[in-house]
Amino acid sequence: MPKEKVLHYQNKHTDLQNLQSKIEEYLKSDGFTVQSSQASDHGVVLQAKKGKFLSELIDADRALTIYISGNPDDFVVRIGIGKWLEHLGIAAVETLLLSDLFLFVDVAEMVWNVEIEGKLVNEIASYVG
Repeated sequence: MPKEKVLHYQNKHTDLQNLQSKIEEYLKSDGFTVQSSQASDHGVVLQAKKGKFLSELIDADRALTIYISGNPDDFVVRIGIGKWLEHLGIAAVETLLLSDLFLFVDVAEMVWNVEIEGKLVNEIASYVG
């Protein structure tokens, strides 16, 4: 089963910090709790979970995980399910990349992820242009 969805954008001149903010705003407006790592040369990691809705469908310690890396003219957005990491805000992206940032998902998680992922991919595409 898939681990993550990978979106690769080139020549879009996208402000990646602004993209991160827009993704966070979108998720929060949809009722998610969102946390993010500190940005580094390796990128930034965002995690989002949605209270009881998420815990009824998948393990409570799992979250929608988004990793943004690259530069404004050549960047990648990876979306998948990952373990909710306490204190993500103080974690270094380099450390996160050494762990399993994205998990293999079971059927319930895959159905949930496909639905949320599809909406998020459309939002990201509208931000990038």
